[in-house]
Order: sequence, then structure tokens, then C-alpha cells
Amino acid sequence: MTPQELIQAKYTGSVSVLSDYINISAQTIGILIVGILFWRALIAYQNKKNKSRFKSTYFDSPYSKHWRK
Repeated sequence: MTPQELIQAKYTGSVSVLSDYINISAQTIGILIVGILFWRALIAYQNKKNKSRFKSTYFDSPYSKHWRK
């Protein structure tokens, strides 16, 4: 098809924009799902990293452990 025929088909209504909307919404949902999965993976990695850190005993004292009593 020539560009003129494509333009004419678009403006006469024979080309539907529904397929464009479906493609955009599918891409949006896909990006959201991948983003949420990536976010959850980063949270799991950070939690694992924080649990494996060495805790210093410098600030541990009898007073700091029982200051609320």
C-alpha cells in the first residue's frame, strides 16, 4: 500500500485503533508485572544482605540492653 492509501484507510475508519490500544495496554501490564517482580527481588536481596551483616558489639552494654526497665 502506498502512504496515501494508508492515510485514506485510517481516516475513513477502516483501520481500527483498538489493536493499538490493546498493544499499549498489554505492554503497560507487562512492564508493571516485571517492575513488581524486580522490586520484590531487590527487597529479598536487601533482607538477605542485612541478615548476613556482622553486628558490632561495641554498643552492647548492660545499660543499653535493659534501659527500658
